Formats: sequence, structure tokens, C-alpha cells
Amino acid sequence: MTSHLLYIVYNILLHIIADILYNLCMKQLITVGILAAALFLPLSCGSVDLSRRYPNMIADVDPFPVGTIEAQLDRLFSSDLTRLEAEVVFHPRLNAVALVFRYQTVNYRQFWDENSRRLFAEALESYKTAFSERNLANNYRRTRAAYGQTRGRVEWDTFRFSKTYISFPAIEIGYRFRQESPFFATLMRSAKDESDSGSGSSSVENQQISMYFTRAQADELVKLFDQSFLLGQIDRNLYPARATDQSIYFEYEYEEEQPD
Repeated sequence: MTSHLLYIVYNILLHIIADILYNLCMKQLITVGILAAALFLPLSCGSVDLSRRYPNMIADVDPFPVGTIEAQLDRLFSSDLTRLEAEVVFHPRLNAVALVFRYQTVNYRQFWDENSRRLFAEALESYKTAFSERNLANNYRRTRAAYGQTRGRVEWDTFRFSKTYISFPAIEIGYRFRQESPFFATLMRSAKDESDSGSGSSSVENQQISMYFTRAQADELVKLFDQSFLLGQIDRNLYPARATDQSIYFEYEYEEEQPD
């Protein structure tokens, strides 16, 4: 009888201990699940927010310079041209290249998306063909957009901590004769500021700016505009130790080089 009672008590205690351990494990699992959800949801929401904010993003990487180029601009109150040196900065989240320069006391960032850069390169080839065939017309009204136009984006400010204005002007691509010499040229038209889209119509506009390129200068810019070149620069910035000229970037993943 005594043995039987001890056996019953022993089994009851085993069930109690098993229930306690089970409840502890479930609580730990729930805690782990909550922590995992807390970590995953912000990352997931962040990804969604980034894709909405940057629909053309090819990499979640900060802007970085890829080189400098030279061109010419109109000189104020003169028929002469003034030399321009612009920094070329790639913005992977926008998949756009910005020409960063200062002109008449104003700082500009003129953005070129992938389609605009391709148009620029194709236009240059057409211009070089016409140049070599001596088939250029000295008629600016007819030639300023001889190779088409694109919708650009420009940001400008007067000094570092001043308000930044943003507009989306048309950029015409063609050529123009200056001092009897032809130049491949772009003309950024004026457009109203849209930095405060909710504040109504703005009276501020970006300045109309023409850029003039020799064929060699335009060739240099085309090299920096090239999409394959820019993707390779992302690889170099993320992994400088293993970057190669054959690097190819695909949606945040890198193809490993296959052994021979």
C-alpha cells in the first residue's frame, strides 16, 4: 500500500515538473519570437520605406565621387567662355550622377539619371559623326536641341547652410558655335523650385545654364556616365581590397569569381 502511494505521488510530481518545464520553454520561445519580430519588422519596414523613397535605387550606398570633368560656361557680361571644373558624384540610391559645380556665386548639383546619361552618350556619337563629315550648321535655334532633350533635376544654394532649392528643368542636348568654333552643348532650361511642394507655387527658378564641351571633354564625361563603370565603382567602395575591373553588381549581391 505504501509503495503504491509513493508511486502515485512520484508520478504526480513528474507531471508537475514537466508542466513547469514546458511552460518555461514556451515562455522562452515566445520571448525569442517577440525579439525576432522586433528586429525583423523595422528592417522590413525600412526596406519598404527605402524602395518607396528611392524607386530607382540600385544600392543602399551613400553618394561618392567618381572623378572630375572640364567644360566651358558663358562668362557674365562677355561673349567669352569661362572654364569650368565639375566634380562628378554618383548617387546609387537615385541611380543618378550629379555634376557638382559653382557658377556666379551659386552652388549647383545637376543630376543625370541612367536614361539621360545614355542619351548624352548617343548624342555625342551623332555630333562626332556630323563634325567629321563637316555637316554642322551655325544656327543655334535649330541646333541647341539637335539630339533631343531630357527631364533633369537640379539642386542649388548660395552657401553651405542656406536653403536648398530643387527643380526639374528640361535639358536640351545639341551643339553651338562659339567664336567660330563648334562645341557639343547642353542647355539646362529654367524651372520653378519644387523644394516646398506643399507650399503652393514658387516664384524662385533655377538659372538657365549652357555647358560647352570639346569632343575630348565630352568623351571624358561619357566614361564617367557609363553604367557599367559606375556599378564597378560601387564594388570598389564597398570592397576596395578585392575590387577588379571585371566586378559586376547585381541587386546587392556580388557574383563570386569562378576558378579556372
